[in-house]
Amino acid sequence: MIGIFGGTFDPVHYGHLRPAFEVQEELGIEQMHFVPLRDAPHRDQPEVSPELRCALVRAALGRRSGVCVDDRELHRDGPSYSYDTLTSFRQQLPDEPLVLLLGEDAFRGFLSWHKPLDILELAHLVVMQRPGEHQFDSQLQALINERQADSPRELHDALAGRIYFQQVTQLDISATAIRELCAADQDISCLVPDAVATIIGRLQLYTKDAGAGHSG
Repeated sequence: MIGIFGGTFDPVHYGHLRPAFEVQEELGIEQMHFVPLRDAPHRDQPEVSPELRCALVRAALGRRSGVCVDDRELHRDGPSYSYDTLTSFRQQLPDEPLVLLLGEDAFRGFLSWHKPLDILELAHLVVMQRPGEHQFDSQLQALINERQADSPRELHDALAGRIYFQQVTQLDISATAIRELCAADQDISCLVPDAVATIIGRLQLYTKDAGAGHSG
């Protein structure tokens, strides 16, 4: 089973890494692909180029086994829709279960995504959430009732189509806060891996002086 975790990663931080690693271990995902988006369709565009954001993720992952940076979005123009990304994965891996990781906030807007039901024909959804009670609107709840998987085994036994909720340790870290700390010349250690902090510091990313020279 292959995991796919897309995001702007502007920059990547432990709030991205810890939940993804937990899901990988809990579900028995053989390979987790971190996919930096080139053109985010549902949010403001990243401050740093896709190439540099890929470099940051690569530095964050280091030599950890079972994970990789997947740069396929860098080579495609237009919005980085999950449907298109998953179509590419499915063409490459026609007989492998695929799981798309997303946070609960992103999942709440899932039905507004580009071709959401077609996405479920390509992959399972794994929703990373904090413990506790979770309420969804009626339309999304109906989809959950139809598609929810009760165990990781169900994800391994089918190529796509199920929705699974995985409780994870969600750290109160945001990329926005990290960028603000960088702009104020404040310490970001303990928020990002050391290798990421080193690159950000060396290239002066997210600082007031950062400009076109850091576009990648």
